[in-house]
Amino acid sequence: MSGEGGEIGSGDSDAASDAGRGETDPAGVRVRGIYTTALTHLLAADGEATVVQASPPIRERFDASFPVEPAGASMWTTDDRQGVGLAGESAAVGTVARRLLDVGRDALAWRDPTPRGAAYAGEVTETLGSGAVVELADATEASAAENESDEENGAGGLPVAGRDPEGFLPYSATVSRVTEGDRLRVQVAEASAPWTGGRPVLDTTLVVHGALLDLVRGGTAAGGPELADLLPTDPPEGWAADWAPVAEDADLDALGAALEGASARAAALDDAFAGATAPDEAAPACYWPGEATAWMRFGREARFGLDDQRRAVTATMPGHHRVKAGTERASAAVDFVEAVCPDAAGEGEADFPFDATTRQFGPNEGDSLGIEHGKPDGRSFSLGTGEVTRRDPDGTVVVEREMSGRGTYDALGVDQQAGDVAVTKFTEGKWWYPTVYRGADGEKRGTYVNVCTPVEVFPDAVRYVDLHVDVVAHADGAVERVDDDELDEAVAAGQVPPELAERAREVAGAVANAL
Repeated sequence: MSGEGGEIGSGDSDAASDAGRGETDPAGVRVRGIYTTALTHLLAADGEATVVQASPPIRERFDASFPVEPAGASMWTTDDRQGVGLAGESAAVGTVARRLLDVGRDALAWRDPTPRGAAYAGEVTETLGSGAVVELADATEASAAENESDEENGAGGLPVAGRDPEGFLPYSATVSRVTEGDRLRVQVAEASAPWTGGRPVLDTTLVVHGALLDLVRGGTAAGGPELADLLPTDPPEGWAADWAPVAEDADLDALGAALEGASARAAALDDAFAGATAPDEAAPACYWPGEATAWMRFGREARFGLDDQRRAVTATMPGHHRVKAGTERASAAVDFVEAVCPDAAGEGEADFPFDATTRQFGPNEGDSLGIEHGKPDGRSFSLGTGEVTRRDPDGTVVVEREMSGRGTYDALGVDQQAGDVAVTKFTEGKWWYPTVYRGADGEKRGTYVNVCTPVEVFPDAVRYVDLHVDVVAHADGAVERVDDDELDEAVAAGQVPPELAERAREVAGAVANAL
């Protein structure tokens, strides 16, 4: 079962993904990570995409052969296991992302403003111990200008993640150490999910990610599949091919399509630089928009929807993906349970073993627990860490935090004071949670009820995505519903689907009536 894991492999190019595939054929998608079985079944069921380059465990589990051919998009599980990344041809990325939004109301998608492979004139704004922060430009504007249909049919139809266009350049990726104010040409080597708070990793060596291979500018040709020697074309001058291991299983036509597609992108990238303004004058600017890159964040409802997809293929315990998303140790435990108890009782959300899961992996009473406050634009913020003062078998965890005594309580209009304590009650699966603020003398200063996607209590943190609209109860008993306008704006911006927004309004109304 551990064979579902893995890192992102070779990507693709527009030309490569179109080569050898009719215009009406489904896009090829390469899938890796803890959601692979579920996503493979989901994509195969509706015929909108064809899974290619499948791993041996997936071929065995589905008892099927999967073509080893160019992929229109590559999909991988994020490092924190909260969702997946997608990179490749805009049409393929958009098709797959929109299909994945159907697995649950709390599945959300964003387009990355600094996508994989994008090349920039960047300016160093800060130097750190191991590298530098480089200011970039928003690549989505350049991408849309190159492909007018992208906004309607491709990844351009997704909302752009709300984060600053900047990246991290390791000193090891530069010929000489850079200093603040330096301007140089860089490329996104590794994209970063917006909710992690991390910056995309940059490099000064140019790479074109292709289906079955990468082309490296100024690189040295290495070994590859034997059939590659029979190909009638070579990479463009100055570029060297770095073939992926899976290319060994590809036929001559697939290898040729992959090389042709990657070569076309490499030549176009050379052309983009040929007439471009030097970084000293252009920075910050986008020279090349790279591959369309999108991020899908799965919430609790979506994870149980993916369980249903996986259960159609193989034994799947209740909460399979919910537990796996917690920690590596929990993920390994799920594999063990399903291997020795393939008939584990229960099928759905109601049978999720919250008590057993938290007793084994946390959080437990006395543990420290973070509060990760996701936002509809893809970002996430920490609301701090508190002590677990209670954990109930039914899914309730109470967290107590001592406040800083600075600022005011949002929407309550009450100043924080030294000694204030916030007591927050989280219940697994609920679409809201209350926080009661009390002074050092125990007097209640107000209650704030946050409306959000279903709460997930993971071993290290509680996670959800805030849905803007909230309800507050003042110390005098007055109840007020706030921030409906922010939810309306998020819907208009495409960040919150209408169905999810309607659920948020229903929850807010019910909470307000109950207080």
